[in-house]
Parts: sequence; structure tokens; C-alpha cells
Amino acid sequence: MTKSPPAIDPLDGFEIDDDFLETISNLIAEDGAGDVAVAKGAAELNDEPEPENFLKSALSRVEESFSVSAGQSESLSRTSAEPLEASDMSALKYASETSVYEEPVTTFELEDIEVVEAPRPAAATGAGATVVDMPVTAVRDETPHSSAFQNEADTVVSSSTMPVLAGGGGLDFDAQAVDVSIPRIAVHIFAERQDTLAAAERAAQDRRMSRATTQVRVGGIAAAIETYQHEPTPPLILVECMKDARSLLGEIDQLAEVCDAGTKVVVVGATNDILLYRELMRRGVSEYLVAPIQPLQLIAAIGSLFNDPDQPFVGRTIAFVGARGGSGSSSVAHNTAFAMSERIGVNTVIVDYDLPFGTSGLNFNQDPLGGVADALSQPQRLDATLLDRMMVRCSDRLSLFAAPATLDNDWDIDADAFDEVTNRIRSTAPFVVLDLPHTWSSWMRQQLISADEVVLVATPDLASLRNAKNLVDLIRQARPNDAPPRVVLNQVGMPGRPEIPAKEFGQALGIHPALSIPFDAKVFGAAANNGQMILDSAAKTKAAEAFETLAQIVSQRQIPATSSTKARKTSVGLGGLFKRR
Repeated sequence: MTKSPPAIDPLDGFEIDDDFLETISNLIAEDGAGDVAVAKGAAELNDEPEPENFLKSALSRVEESFSVSAGQSESLSRTSAEPLEASDMSALKYASETSVYEEPVTTFELEDIEVVEAPRPAAATGAGATVVDMPVTAVRDETPHSSAFQNEADTVVSSSTMPVLAGGGGLDFDAQAVDVSIPRIAVHIFAERQDTLAAAERAAQDRRMSRATTQVRVGGIAAAIETYQHEPTPPLILVECMKDARSLLGEIDQLAEVCDAGTKVVVVGATNDILLYRELMRRGVSEYLVAPIQPLQLIAAIGSLFNDPDQPFVGRTIAFVGARGGSGSSSVAHNTAFAMSERIGVNTVIVDYDLPFGTSGLNFNQDPLGGVADALSQPQRLDATLLDRMMVRCSDRLSLFAAPATLDNDWDIDADAFDEVTNRIRSTAPFVVLDLPHTWSSWMRQQLISADEVVLVATPDLASLRNAKNLVDLIRQARPNDAPPRVVLNQVGMPGRPEIPAKEFGQALGIHPALSIPFDAKVFGAAANNGQMILDSAAKTKAAEAFETLAQIVSQRQIPATSSTKARKTSVGLGGLFKRR
């Protein structure tokens, strides 16, 4: 009989991994199964009784943890055919993979993100003056755009050109940042999506588009091609196409065959692709927007296409109007404009549209031969040279378009003349302060609606509250894309007069007053009689501090820390202002 070979021990040479022993010991400690002493390279148990099946329990827990981890990873996997939600934009690089992510990916839903607005620097305020919001001044793009459908050989596209990401995050533009001047043009919009139709219709009703004639139609590029086979094309066409890039380029080539020379085309598409953008620019398209678009974004795109190269900027118009007669709107407008020019240091023009009873000449101790009446009589002839001759320079940064303040004429002037003069003056200075009279007419309504900002000056009484409520409701309805007017309470604290508190006044209007100017008959009376501003005659009063604050609010700029102004040399005597013209 032969001797059988010795049996092979299956555990011979087997070593237990240190990490595995440490994991098992931690699991045992959590379950309260006892203490396990782990030595490097081997396991030695204590004399205490071993828990029954503790390894089986530990291994089952390990398997359970791995199954949970695998389940989470499987839930994060996504095929390329599935649509991406807004919360998945950070994981676009995984969109083409069908396998499970190698590392766990954490996603955040939009509703879980809290948006916190960064605090703006506080303005220097005095007693009785309260600053509300002061948004940051936006910089407009002054780069000229090429005309649509030019010769491909003549069209040059810079490699640094970036497309406008319209509505990529569903955010709207700031109304105060869209300071554009759109000329009298015809705009045809062919939209496919309902939200694009709504945005186009809302943009057509905006004050900035008041001079343009806008037609909004249903249909994309195909509808535009069919339309312009039988009629000429307008200066601007906006078409929407939700197809892929190849189909979009093909339809654009067909549209170019029916478009007249000089027509600008804006395309709204679904793909945010720089290569597609450059190809559209090479074909002569003026602008490309990514859906969904917002009304103000559409207005800004149209305004940028029609920038006048000879007019590098368009000034902001700030209209001051009184809620009732005697509210002091003209005094507030003139002192605020003076503070903007002298304290903040920006060029400002005052336009006094109260032709029969304007007080701008008296308040600044000026007796101009011409003025706003001459400009209104010949608005089409106004140019930079003629405007400079008509304006009176009150200081280095402040100019005045004074009213004639006579009753020799009835001043029956067309509303379009006021609109034309205002637009011409906007090219002369960054800020134009409109001193509007307490009257009501078609031109008055148009100036209020078309102004970039409206300041409503009221006194804290019932008549002012009623009139202010009517004006606020009208402006809100006519300017749906703009901020509501700013309400300024003037002559607050007049002795012996019952007043409506500012809080109740704001609750009735739905707008909290931006500023309260204290009543000071001595200070205002002395400044008016001497032809001076409050900052000249009483610079350390609460009224002067209030005007500095209001100037910062409406101009959206801060007073420089090293600001120093010199008082204007004015004559106390006003006899020369009453000479017969």
C-alpha cells in the first residue's frame, strides 16, 4: 500500500488584509458585539466569548452598504436620449455616457438654492433723507453690428465674438440697464413658441419701442419666406427656428434669397453653440439669441443694431412732475440736477418744458435769448452746433434749456416736436432732467411714459395723494417693463398744517417714498430770491443733504470722497431778468 500525499491546507500562506480587519472591528464595535484586538498581519481574539455569527452579520452589512451606493449611482446614470433639466446643466459632460458614473455626483435643485443679493455701498445721507435702492450702472455695448445678408466675402467675424445667451437661466434684464433709442423703423417678428410670442408682444408695447412699428406673427422662417415673396422686407426681421443647426442654416439661406439689401435679421434658436453663431454671422445675420428670450433682452438686441455711430451714447432722461400745483417739483428738479453736476460730477442738462410759467431762468439767475421754445419750433434742424447755441451754460457741467416764461404765444405745439427735441438733447449729456409742468396733454403723457425714470414730487396732503395715485397707476400700466416712479415727499413738517404720515402715504400708493425733504421757508426763499441753489446758499442744511441723496438715487452714482465744489458767483439783483423781450 502506498502512502497518500499529505493533505494541502487551504489556509496555508493566507494573510488577512489590515484594512479588512479594521473595517470588521469597527462594525463589531458599533453593534456592541465585543472588543476585538487586531494585530498587524494576524487576528487574535480575547478570552471573552465570541459573538455568534458576527462575521456573517458584518459581511451582510458591508453588502448592504455597497448595494445602497450602487443604487445611488444607478439613479444618477442618464442616457444621451434623455432631456436635461435645469439642475443638470453642471453635468453636461456626462450626457453622452450610458454607463454609471465612476464617482458619486451631487446635484442641487433650483428650489434648494437661496439667492442672496449682495449689499450695495451705503450712500452718505443726512437726517431726514433715506436712500432706497441704488443699482450699479450698466455699461452698454457700443460695438456696431454688420448688416444682414451682406456679401459673404465682405463679412468678417472676429474670433472673440460671443453670442447673446438669451434666457439661458430664465433671468430677465434690469429695466434700468436697457437705455436704448430705437428709431422709427418697421419690425416684423415670426415666432414659433408661445413664450416667444408673449415676449415679442410685451416688447412691442414697451416705451422704448413707441416709435417703431412692430408686427408679431405666428410661424418661423418658412412663414417669413412665404410672406416676403410677395412684399418688401422691413428694416428688421426676427425669426425663430427650433430645428437643428443644419436645418437652420438651410432655411436662413432660403430667407436670404427673398430679403432686400440692408435688411437686418435676428435669429432665435434652440442651440447655444459658438460655431453656429459664427456661421450665422458669416452668412450676414445680425444677431443670434437663444430661446427663451425676455422682452427687455429683445429690446436691447434691437437697440444695439441701430446704434448711431456718430452718437456714441444716449443720455438718461429723468422726468420730474408734481402731483399738484405748488408741490415744488421745479425746485426739486433744479436742485437735484445741480447736485448731480457739482457734487457727483456728471454733465447734466435741464429742460424746462413749462413754456408760459417756467422758473428755471429765475432759479439760476439767467436770461437766455433763446431756449426750448426755439428748439420746439424747428426740431428737425437741431444739430450739435445749434443745440449748443440754444443752451445756457450755468457751470462747467450744467447746461440749461430755459423756458421763455411769457404769454405772448399760445404754445400749441405738436407732441412729436417734444419727443424729437428730447431725443436730440439726449445726445448732448449723460443725464437730462425734464422739468414738466403740472398740466395734462398728449405731449405731457408721452414724456412721462418715455422717460427713463420718473420722479413724482408730492406734498403730504389728501389732494397730492389722490393725484399721485392716479399718476402712479397710469405709469405702471403704460410702463410694464420698468420700475415704478420714485415718490418724493416735499415740504414735510410745515407748521400748522395737518399731514399724512409718510408710511400711510406709501401704503396708499403701494410705493414707499424714496425721500422726504423737510420744509424750510427761510432757506428756500433766500435761495430763490438770490437765484441760487440750496447747495450754494445753505450747503449744511438738511435740505441740501436731501438733494445730494436724491441726486445719488436718480443718477445711480456715488458722490466722490474728494468732492469739492465752488459756489457760483451770482448777482443778488434780479432786475435784469424782467426786461421785456
